[in-house]
Amino acid sequence: MLAENSQPVWGQMTVAQMMRHCAMWDEMAQGKTKYKQSLLGKLFGKMALKDMLKEGPAKRNLPTVPSFKIAEEPNFAEEKKKWIELLEQYADYSTLGWIHPFFGMMNKEQTGYIVYKHVDHHLRQFGA
Repeated sequence: MLAENSQPVWGQMTVAQMMRHCAMWDEMAQGKTKYKQSLLGKLFGKMALKDMLKEGPAKRNLPTVPSFKIAEEPNFAEEKKKWIELLEQYADYSTLGWIHPFFGMMNKEQTGYIVYKHVDHHLRQFGA
């Protein structure tokens, strides 16, 4: 269970920063915010996506898209509420495709798998 005083097993984000990061990521995956694929992503994104879609948890300390790095300290309760609401919205997920800033165009099947891995990665980061 995540709590306001949860400490990371790895990385430097606080639990509130992690939840804001995840909420921003889920808004992207749900098509609420749009990004273009980076040049580096155009060169290596599909290869990296193949690796990310392999079975097992995501690796620790993976690089973060710069716009998803949170510098300020958000309000824990607000971020938790927002993230839970976004996660619940996957029950009615209908987005056919969206562009990940590194991996590029994502289809619905890839989205389901990578959403799970992203959430799992950050819950493991905080021992939840």
